[in-house]
Amino acid sequence: MSRIQPPDTPEASLESLDTLEGAVERLTFADPESHYAVVRLKVKGSRQPVTAVGALASVKEGELLHLKGRYEIHPKWGEQFKVVWWYAVLPATVAGIKKYLASGLVKGIGPEMASRLVARFGADTLKVIDDQPQRLEEVPGIGPKRVEMIRRSWQGHKEVREILVTLQGLGISLGQAAKIHQAYGDRAREVVTTNPYQLALDIQGIGFHTADRLAGRLNLDPLAPARLAAGLVHVLDAMAGEGHVYVPEDLLLKEAQELLQVPPKPLAGALDRLARDGKVLIPDLATGKGVYKRPAWMAETGVAQMLGRLATAPGGNVPLHLEHLLDQVQKGRKLELAPEQRDAVAAALKEKLLIVTGGPGTGKTTIVSCILDFYRSLGARVMLMAPTGRAAKRLSETTGWEATTIHRALEWSPQTGGFRRNPSDPLKAEVVVVDEMSMVDIFLMYHLLRAIPLTARLIMVGDAHQLPAVGPGNVLKDLMDSGVVKVARLTQIYRQARESLIVVNAHRIHQGVFPLLPPHWGRGDFAFLELDDPEALKARLLDLVMEDLPKRYGFHPVKDIQVITPMHRGPLGIQTLNHELQQRLNPNREQWSWGGRQWRRLDKVMQLKNNYYKEIFNGDIGQVWGFLEETGQLQVNFDGRVITYEPAERDELTLAYAVTVHKAQGSEFPGVVLVLSTHHYMLLQRNLLYTAVTRGRRLVAILGSKRALGIAIKNDRPVRRYTDLAAKVQQAIR
Repeated sequence: MSRIQPPDTPEASLESLDTLEGAVERLTFADPESHYAVVRLKVKGSRQPVTAVGALASVKEGELLHLKGRYEIHPKWGEQFKVVWWYAVLPATVAGIKKYLASGLVKGIGPEMASRLVARFGADTLKVIDDQPQRLEEVPGIGPKRVEMIRRSWQGHKEVREILVTLQGLGISLGQAAKIHQAYGDRAREVVTTNPYQLALDIQGIGFHTADRLAGRLNLDPLAPARLAAGLVHVLDAMAGEGHVYVPEDLLLKEAQELLQVPPKPLAGALDRLARDGKVLIPDLATGKGVYKRPAWMAETGVAQMLGRLATAPGGNVPLHLEHLLDQVQKGRKLELAPEQRDAVAAALKEKLLIVTGGPGTGKTTIVSCILDFYRSLGARVMLMAPTGRAAKRLSETTGWEATTIHRALEWSPQTGGFRRNPSDPLKAEVVVVDEMSMVDIFLMYHLLRAIPLTARLIMVGDAHQLPAVGPGNVLKDLMDSGVVKVARLTQIYRQARESLIVVNAHRIHQGVFPLLPPHWGRGDFAFLELDDPEALKARLLDLVMEDLPKRYGFHPVKDIQVITPMHRGPLGIQTLNHELQQRLNPNREQWSWGGRQWRRLDKVMQLKNNYYKEIFNGDIGQVWGFLEETGQLQVNFDGRVITYEPAERDELTLAYAVTVHKAQGSEFPGVVLVLSTHHYMLLQRNLLYTAVTRGRRLVAILGSKRALGIAIKNDRPVRRYTDLAAKVQQAIR
């Protein structure tokens, strides 16, 4: 491969860098999101492998790399080569070819098949795949179908390698180049060089900033309509990522002007063009003009309209002997409902739309169980659901009723690319009960309401003080604020719950009061250990999870304990903690390099995005189960269902020994260890702390500083989400 000029690296500074060339022996760590990786290189003339660090996440074992950078001494890991720029050439040795093909790069070739190919063709293996793929049938186990699979996969990678010279020269990584080629094929160079902003619109993971850097290198006009439109859409998308359904017009123009550094007039014109093209809508709201992307407008407007129709449609007659039935349900459960609980159950039988809300220990689960018993006695068809698999599983365990995820209930259709359940084929239910409503965003609510028959009742259960949904909207809070949806508020903490410091402290945190910290830890269900130095805190955390908590509480260190931290990166972020916890908790299992990372049998992993085709959803937790060497596929066990992942699906999985608070939402764990340090300053807020504490069932142990705890409790500034759902629902129901 020819030499590639690194982006923004003057020739003089390039020549001043150290040069290193070596074969990738092992990918020790790789993060596909940031592209950062730690690689062990076999370097000619060196007895020991050299550690290289940098944007190397897309390299494959066996590849020969040419790198430019600097040697540096890391205080913990010793000498490393910090990479500034690199390119890869195909391996030439038999060992290198074998390792290269065994990495899963080519679909249809895994470690075992790579060995067979190299045994047959030796150093000519890659040449045979390239020029004479039909000869692959000479290898046992390869038939015409496998040959075609290998040929197509290899051809795709060959084309990517050919455009890599152009794309990396413009500052695009190998991983991004593969996505660009997949999206545009032979048009990749043309799109990149004529309208790089199209990349930001079409390809996930390539944002506006990457496209803008490309445009700058290509000397494109900074006032080009494509740039202005892409900048506006980028601001809209970035704010949607923060939970906003729309953006006030003046704020959008201000943010876009700051981003693009252009005068306001052409920017306003670009926004008008987006509106004329139907890509955005700019309605007049009570607070001024708001800018919506079309899907967000359709979702918010649709939710309000469907709730209005559901609330006013006939159906759901109130039982004549309501009080008698209430008494029967209490006898069956051997309990006596408090007045506010009786009111909540009664409301569930009177109202077409109902919200049941309350904090921990207020009896939400008891109320849901009573409502379910009530409708069972009436012979009604009830569907019980939650946003995530773990929340649905917990709901089943606590109520004794079968619960499912909202996505599964709506039945995704691979053929149509949408949900099967919709107005023409609604859910077969007379009552729909949805738990953990705080996690439901505006888009999921839209699809759910489309599937609920107008004659049904909808009962929504949740705690509005938890973190809002990861996606856009604040549905539960907006519906409560609308004033037109009946709300049953549970405020009384019951005796058994009052004995739990988890419950007591959750309510103290919600009220802005410092939690009660026991003088001795290990004797109750709440503990606090004061540490703020990252290294000392990390060392204590590992000891707690590995030894102390299993001994004191009988916890299994992987199955029962969940480490939670607010941050992704840094010494106390999930990336670092997952690496450390994997080393301690699962050290000697069979190990495979897959998708640029090291995975071990029985590793605890989490699904990061909804995969409707596999019926595995964001937040589902499983264990690595096996590795199919012939095809390079990883297998993961999710509660008895073994799911197979292709190497290209690596972005869907991550280690889950440690997770963020958002990813823990909707789940409950026997033991929670929460890391809360002043190093997390930007993320310390009350609802985040409240949500984390309420994830623990038998124990919540906080490792951190009292100062960090105090900062989080005081920080109750509501993070404003721009939504108009409350106003739209008021208009639809009144």
